[in-house]
Amino acid sequence: MTVALIPMSRSAFEERVGTLLSRYSGDLQRERGMTESDAAAEALRQMKVVLPEGFDSDKMILRSACVDSNVVGWVWASLPGAPGRPEMAWLHNIEVDPDYRSNGYGRAILLAIEEELSQLRVTRLGLNVFGQNKRAIRLYESLGYRVMSQQMAKRI
Repeated sequence: MTVALIPMSRSAFEERVGTLLSRYSGDLQRERGMTESDAAAEALRQMKVVLPEGFDSDKMILRSACVDSNVVGWVWASLPGAPGRPEMAWLHNIEVDPDYRSNGYGRAILLAIEEELSQLRVTRLGLNVFGQNKRAIRLYESLGYRVMSQQMAKRI
């Protein structure tokens, strides 16, 4: 299986960004105990920091992931020097569309974005993952990602 990363169109990004914000807001509610309104505001605030010009923001890599002629997901990474993560490239989002999950596409998309970054002479890629996302953590660890820091919390 070969996954090709192609530049994402503005319309494809606009179709996906609402779902991304909604999912991230939900994660903030569950994982950080935020209220719905606070989580939505925080998700939007962070998006504006990292994508100050939206789709046209500098140092961003927005790609649709394709297998044959089918879009199976997407990936968003930033180059070193981008807002929020100037010290290294950063994986902001990777998503395999529901109909294509559990087929190895997540791994293939990660390897493809790593290859693209390598061609740009990027030597380090970081990411965040919520602690309860065990499936993603296993994938990242299997590809050599290691914990740089860890936040912990307890409901009291």
